[in-house]
Amino acid sequence: MINYTKYCIIFFFLSIPLIIAVFWLNYSWLILLVFILLFITGLVIGSINIRSDFYFKTMCKGNNQTNSISLTFDDGPNQNITPIILNILKENGIKACFFCIGKNAEQNIELIKRIDSEGHIIGNHTYSHSNNFDLFSSSKMKNEITKTNYTIQNIINKEVKYFRPPYGVTNPNLSKALKKTNLISIGWSLRSLDTTAKGDITNTLKRLEKIKAGNIVLLHDNITEAPEILEKFITIVRAKNLKFMRLDELISIGLM
Repeated sequence: MINYTKYCIIFFFLSIPLIIAVFWLNYSWLILLVFILLFITGLVIGSINIRSDFYFKTMCKGNNQTNSISLTFDDGPNQNITPIILNILKENGIKACFFCIGKNAEQNIELIKRIDSEGHIIGNHTYSHSNNFDLFSSSKMKNEITKTNYTIQNIINKEVKYFRPPYGVTNPNLSKALKKTNLISIGWSLRSLDTTAKGDITNTLKRLEKIKAGNIVLLHDNITEAPEILEKFITIVRAKNLKFMRLDELISIGLM
């Protein structure tokens, strides 16, 4: 798919004849307005579609030749839910990646240590996971990411390699911040939308039934339904004769 730089160049050259038509040939301003709206719409679509690689490269799926999938959990750790998730993963011999919020990590140091000691990856999901994160300047984004890195690294004494953008939204400021922090952006190829379950996991499981080899699955370890969803999803995956593989192995980068 076309990236941000090429997109801007194309629209720049297309804008030249339109500007000439409006200012010198007395064409309607509506033409230019529609053009600008189309340009903005394209930017928005590129921002909310993490798999588009519009602003920067994001790993959203792994090697499907492995016949394996990888589990990732966002927004934790949660002192009530995450331990149950870890118990289920341990019982089933599964290694996952937990994209942790920095402030949550600070409040759950022993839980962070447990996630690491049991062989899971810990990734960066910003410090505050603010609803306004996408409006932050690149320097403020960098500070959020760096603070989370330091928080996690000081607890487990390991370098953080992976980052997941909050809500999967990307933009030029985040691109600049990631270049300065040298983190690998991780997306997903199967989104469970488990945060909308609210006591009824039927629709979540229907989405997870679409699992295919190479999928990186997005789940959350801060919702009440998470343990039940995970247990039933494990059954679904194994019924399809798929295996679970740790994220770094599935995408074949950052191997430890």
